[in-house]
Amino acid sequence: MHKHVVVIYPHPDDESFGSSGTMTQFRKEGVPVTYLCGTLGEMGRNMGNPFFANRETLPDIRKKELLDACEILDVDVKMLGYRDKTIEFESRDEMAEHLKSYLDELKPTLVITHYPGEAVHPDHDAMGAAAIEAVKRINPEERPEVWAQAITNRRYEKLGRPQIVNNVADEFDIKLSAIQAHRSQFEGMFQKIKQSPDFKGQYEDVLERFKQEEFYKWTFNN
Repeated sequence: MHKHVVVIYPHPDDESFGSSGTMTQFRKEGVPVTYLCGTLGEMGRNMGNPFFANRETLPDIRKKELLDACEILDVDVKMLGYRDKTIEFESRDEMAEHLKSYLDELKPTLVITHYPGEAVHPDHDAMGAAAIEAVKRINPEERPEVWAQAITNRRYEKLGRPQIVNNVADEFDIKLSAIQAHRSQFEGMFQKIKQSPDFKGQYEDVLERFKQEEFYKWTFNN
């Protein structure tokens, strides 16, 4: 059984869409979970539907949404202060040391992050790479396990099947509540699906995909 789980993603809502079911499973077991959130998603394009945010108010709104979601998930959250859509330009070395400072303090037995190169968004790829580098710098005897989440359409072709496949159907209500807490993002996405000619089919497909969370175990050479 893990003693502490640290989740590292770049944006508010990454935690809810990505691994909130798995996080909830750990919380049900009494395992502490901490979310290290890279940015406030201040450059996001979604402003709610109908709009209730603008470019100036969006950072504060997304921060509040993040805090609300983490309260629903019963996880601690620490905001790292990076700027949205610029993480790929940050020094990988400096980011790794920054993340490692948190890992040294929290001493997790498991780190969950994005799989570099297979996570769709440049921020996802860069944060995942920095997180894995941070873990690599930890003494092998104390190094936590890493579960990396790949979300590209080609992931099975390139990486094979993931080693960790979690059925989170029993945690789905909590996961959906956390997703809905990110109102500025959820409503825009839902509206696009709602406007589709195949609304019912697409909506049911999204719900089914949300009930399964997959991760690749990262292997370190030393």
